[in-house]
Amino acid sequence: MSKAPLMPMATAVWLVENTTLTFKQIADYCKLHEVEVQGIADGDVGKGIVGYNPIISGQLTREEIKLSSEDENRQLNLKTNDIEIENSEKKIKKYVPLSKRQDKPDAALWLTKQHSLLKDSQIAKLVGITKNSVTAIRNKSYWNFNNLNAKDPVAMGLFTQKDLIDAIEKAERRIQREKKDKEKEKTKLSN
Repeated sequence: MSKAPLMPMATAVWLVENTTLTFKQIADYCKLHEVEVQGIADGDVGKGIVGYNPIISGQLTREEIKLSSEDENRQLNLKTNDIEIENSEKKIKKYVPLSKRQDKPDAALWLTKQHSLLKDSQIAKLVGITKNSVTAIRNKSYWNFNNLNAKDPVAMGLFTQKDLIDAIEKAERRIQREKKDKEKEKTKLSN
């Protein structure tokens, strides 16, 4: 599939006015009919359209125009800029509807019961509430603790199962690291 330049009619107007290219070359480049390009040159087509410079927009080079002007059989080639768009892993905070916001403490309670190895900061980050609220829920001193019902946050759609698994794996690695550090301290103290 061959690509057409941005704003082909305006580009054709500019090429007709500013180059010595043939109508066929301009028509092929802009994906227009040759008669349309001739109509642009005669002033019948494209009245009031301001020419769009394909050189400034980076779709064409002066060298390309010069080479095609010298050889009537040579087609203009659209210059493509391959831009690599990186998918950053930075998570964008998504909007949580009011109806689900009241479920956040319930989700934090479920996480403290089901996955006690998670730190309060991890739970707060997953659920989207403050660390102080998670600590209060864990200590049963949360202002509305008696009315909380532990609910699975994945089932409620607060975050994905992958997010939960990643947090659990991170917590397990932290616990393993802490065990190794304790063992190293014991061996140092015993020597």
